[in-house]
Amino acid sequence: MPLLSDYPQLKIIRDIARKKDVSVYLVGGFLRDFFLGMKKKDFDFAVECNALEVARTFSKTIKGAFVLLDKERGCARIAKKIKGDLYTFDFADFRSKTFLQDLAHRDFTINTLSLDISGINESTEIAQALIDAKKGMSDLRAKRIKLVSAQAFGEDPLRMMRAFSLKAVLGFKIEAKTFARIRRDKDLINRVSYERIREELFKILETDDAASILKLMDRAGLLGLIIPQVKIMYGCKQGTYHHLDVWPHSLETVVQLERIFNETGHDPAIAAYLQEPLGGSRSRRSVMKLAALLHDIGKPDTRKRENGRTSFHGHEHVGRNIVKHIAKMLKLSVRERHALEDMVRWHLRPGYLSNFKRPSLKAIYRYFRDTKEEAISILLLSLADQRSTCGPATTLQDQKHHEAICLGLMREHLKKKDEKPFVRLITGNDLIKTLRLKPSPLFAKILLSVEEDQTLGKVKTKEEALALAKKIAEKENRKG
Repeated sequence: MPLLSDYPQLKIIRDIARKKDVSVYLVGGFLRDFFLGMKKKDFDFAVECNALEVARTFSKTIKGAFVLLDKERGCARIAKKIKGDLYTFDFADFRSKTFLQDLAHRDFTINTLSLDISGINESTEIAQALIDAKKGMSDLRAKRIKLVSAQAFGEDPLRMMRAFSLKAVLGFKIEAKTFARIRRDKDLINRVSYERIREELFKILETDDAASILKLMDRAGLLGLIIPQVKIMYGCKQGTYHHLDVWPHSLETVVQLERIFNETGHDPAIAAYLQEPLGGSRSRRSVMKLAALLHDIGKPDTRKRENGRTSFHGHEHVGRNIVKHIAKMLKLSVRERHALEDMVRWHLRPGYLSNFKRPSLKAIYRYFRDTKEEAISILLLSLADQRSTCGPATTLQDQKHHEAICLGLMREHLKKKDEKPFVRLITGNDLIKTLRLKPSPLFAKILLSVEEDQTLGKVKTKEEALALAKKIAEKENRKG
């Protein structure tokens, strides 16, 4: 099908280019994905000169939003909703005197496919007008990610991360020389802002095979540079319940979590829960993978040998404090940070529940009270953690019991979501008006205790709730 039939915006850009007598080339991801059979809504244009002027004219013509990306380098983005979909059009000045020299500054050969916008007409088809100056089609057919030049990472070190995110999204392999160059240039990543690193990292975490990509990044020495806190896990030995040291166990937990996603993802309620965005376009699913990678990060600081056994008492609380700093470092949203902290802080709780043949209703209530919105994510994380724990002290019977408890609690919780929302029998106003209590920190303790007994069916009326509240208040006053 002719190019302008599908994308009339390109005709507008062509007319602007002709009027201003400037060369404009469509280059990169749009063309790469076109030949992969993927429809893309992001366009990149290399402009001979005055890219900002071309961008502003285009923005006014289509009534799009103009975003200045880099004034010095002449980079701007136009965003426009078209038939409900968001389209972006990026414009940038040549980085050299000619377009062919400009292509030499690009990252990978599969992103150098280009098309001269100035020369297209109503009958132009992409395959006929394609410019393939760097043999990008050959690498595209071979599903190969290959550097354009040895200087590519020096010009923008984020490209090392992009090699892995492209591999994750497209399923391509990184060419051996390119991988070797990443290992050589890896320290350059320290020059990149964490906002940019976060975007590439979460592109990886959003895919179905993030675990293998994280392992490859670890082999390249890059993972320990973008999240330096993980280095404390290297070489940390574990006890007899584990067959792996802390760091390989953490990587294996991501592997197992992705397998669990495949097993449970057919359930619409679970699928919707996992895909819920916690920050921007970043889903709970991707934050859970980060939690799986970091869930035992508190172990090295709490490791002790006691009576010939290795222990890590309190590692979940130490870990929570560490991931708090990691979340802030990666500029995650407040909701993402709290979710990540909760997953690490409470990841042992399902294991404590499975220590009993049948956990008590009170223990189950308190689990869901404490874990709140992340109750299911923590159950799934616990499953992955348990499956990654196959030491001599671990039995198949224990693993099956743990799995049954976690899956049973998850099913029960999902059923209850359809029930009427919980309404407290009494509030703080009742404590003030009926019991004549003065507002104090004691209110929270009273209301939580009453709520627990109400949930467990021990308290069924407002009168019973007030009687219990009075009893708790009197007990606390006697203590005082």
